[in-house]
This record gives sequence, structure tokens and C-alpha cells, in this order.
Amino acid sequence: MSDTTINPASGAAVVAAPAQPGQSTPYKKVDLRSDRPTWCPGCGDYTVLDTYFRLCERRQIPREKIVTVSGIGCSSRFPYFVQAHGVHFIHGRAVAFASGLSLSRPDLHVVVFSGDGDSYSIGGNHLEHAARKNIHMTLVVMDNMVYGLTKKQTSPTSPMGFKSKTDPTGSIDIPTNPMQKLLAAGATFVARTSHSNPQHMLQVMERAMDHRGFSVIECLSECVEFHPGAFDDANPRKGGQFTIIEEKKNDGTPEDEKRHDPSDEAAAYKLASLPFPGVFGVFYAVKEPAKNDREQQLIDNARAATGGAEPLACLQKTFARLK
Repeated sequence: MSDTTINPASGAAVVAAPAQPGQSTPYKKVDLRSDRPTWCPGCGDYTVLDTYFRLCERRQIPREKIVTVSGIGCSSRFPYFVQAHGVHFIHGRAVAFASGLSLSRPDLHVVVFSGDGDSYSIGGNHLEHAARKNIHMTLVVMDNMVYGLTKKQTSPTSPMGFKSKTDPTGSIDIPTNPMQKLLAAGATFVARTSHSNPQHMLQVMERAMDHRGFSVIECLSECVEFHPGAFDDANPRKGGQFTIIEEKKNDGTPEDEKRHDPSDEAAAYKLASLPFPGVFGVFYAVKEPAKNDREQQLIDNARAATGGAEPLACLQKTFARLK
């Protein structure tokens, strides 16, 4: 079981990874399990957590290099359930915390788990700036179209007419389109999946982790307690359709002309504008320098200009000029 402490400077709950004496030995996903998950029975978040374990097991990422970050909400309990480093931060600020972590520790695998309220409402500003700066991390937004932790309130993605404690007569607000929002923010990898298709989720999460820059996955994760049936139209087992995006193969065939080019932003917007349940897969993926790499170049240039002097020596030299 991992130890939890409170950072007095930030107020964040920090879950520290235990010592890994035999890290060279391949581990199983069961080795990553910490506390028993405490979501409602049938919650889609269980599938997302299990898929995350499968991904880490498949990649054999050293456990001391895994950092799971979250904000507030049902999805934000993730760090407590993962036997690795983790941070349970404040509402809407998970991406902001993860940004500093990613920029200061490039050796870590930073994965943020958030909800539709945490990311698209109070955390929307942080999401947009991390996206435009292309900070290297993977963000999984577990969208259930409701504030579940606070027992059924309208969220940014709740459909019009949705009745909740905050809209007892039905929501009259147009919901946020997450895919359009992420594309407009400048994310260099934008994908969509669902908890009802764990194999597809695993494939998408792998591609997101391989992407250098800000990668975001919009994951439909049903809240069976406060918004049951919200994603039935996207679940074949419930009579819906799970349409996977056919990406271009560049094989020169006539059929390839109709396939989706993930590097085409305009085409990605068209897919994002389809009526619910739309399509699933990678909407947009382009290679752009990450802020991490740009910052490292600044650091390297500064070090070269000082002849490789230690930071303390540079600081003392600056103070000496002020005397």
C-alpha cells in the first residue's frame, strides 16, 4: 500500500511510490493495484483504471517513473488506487500541477485523469494553456456528462433537457463539444474512446503515450448512478453503434481517399461536429516541438553561455554585480 502525505505548500495529497527492490523483474497489473477502488458498482471508471494497469504492464514502465495526477471528482481517486507515485490535487488544477511536474522532471511518465467538470469547467483555462504550449503529458478525461461526486448536478457536457439538482426543470444550456474544444485549444493529439470498448481504449492510450507533446483522450465513462444510459447509443451491446475512424493508409487505393487524415485539422473538426455518438479513434495527431524541448534548449544555451557553470555560481555572479 502506498503512503499518503500532504504537501504543506500546495495542500496536495501526495501518494508516494514504495521502494522497488526488484524493479528489473517484469511486473503484472496486479502489482500496480493499491487501495480497492470505491466507485459505485458498474461505474465506467473501473474499466479505465484496469486499462491503465494493462498499459503499464504491457509497456513495463518502471513504477518509480509513473506519476498519476488528478483533480477533484469521481475520476480523481485514481492516484489512491495505483501503486506508484501520484498526486491528488485541487479541483481543476491537475493539468497545472502536471505541467510543472513534466517540465521539471522529463524522465517521468505523467498521466492525468480528470472528469468533464474538472477539465472543461473550473479547469478549462489550464487545459487550454497546457494544450497551446504543447506540454508533454497524457490527459484522460473521463466524461460522464454529470457531476457525480456531488450527487447529480449539471456539468459542461450534460445534454440540453438534463434534469439535475442544479436544473430541476431540465438544462437550457448548450453543452460543450469536448472534441472541438480540444482541437481549438491546440492539443497536438486528440482522440476519443469509451469505457464500453476496453481494447480500443488500450490502443488509443498507447498511441497517446507515444505522442511527444500534449495528448488528450476524451473517454465516455458512464455514471450508472446519476446518468444511466447516457452512452447507450455508442454501445453495440445496448443497440448502439461504435464507429471507429478509418485512418489513411497511404496505399494509393481509391478507398484511401475516403479515409481520415489525422494530420488534417479541418477534417478533424468535421468529425468533431458529427451528432452524438459520432465516431471513435484518433481525430488529430501532428508532430510539433513540445514546450519541454523548447525549454531545454533555452537551458542548454544559457549553460553554454556561462561555460557550463553551476547554477549557484551563476546566481552568486549575478548578486555580485548588484553590489
